[in-house]
Amino acid sequence: MTLMNELTTKIRSCRLCADDFADTATAHCPRPVVWLSPQSRILVAGQAPGARVHASGKPFTDPSGDRLRQWMGVSEEEFYDLDHVSILPTSFCFPGYDAKGSDLPPPSVCAKTWHLSVMEMMPNLRLKLLVGGYAQKWHLGRRRAVTEVVRDWRAAPVGVIPLPHPSWRNTAWLKKNPWFEAELVPELRQAVRALINE
Repeated sequence: MTLMNELTTKIRSCRLCADDFADTATAHCPRPVVWLSPQSRILVAGQAPGARVHASGKPFTDPSGDRLRQWMGVSEEEFYDLDHVSILPTSFCFPGYDAKGSDLPPPSVCAKTWHLSVMEMMPNLRLKLLVGGYAQKWHLGRRRAVTEVVRDWRAAPVGVIPLPHPSWRNTAWLKKNPWFEAELVPELRQAVRALINE
């Protein structure tokens, strides 16, 4: 068993947040969704699985995933090919809903426990897609509004592209910020395609 396989086995068996999840409105059990390979050249750093992904056990099997793949210009087959893409959410588990039915934030203990070990085992990464504010804060080390970070995408570190979350809830944001799909998305697709075609 490789070191990455050992690590992913440990992540899948993680139950650090079991008591917290039991106290949510969904009262669910942990189900870490892991999609990682040391061969991947592209990292999708996201937020946390939603309820559909919690049920499927596979990341981005929801409308957010459809939109993200459309932004990236990739097929499902390419997206789920671990030689191309690994997916590292801020929390590997669905955090649940609060009493009003709103998404709870990703538990910070997840990234603190696992992310450094994961990143150490991914030497081939050439492109990091930072999807949403939680991923941007973790990987860039500071908290700024998502719109500000994404608008300044050209100033991001080499090999990093910040993105808004592809949730349907951000449809209004996309309409208010047409520059995103007009300017950033073509560059994103070009960067992704170059790595997939290598």
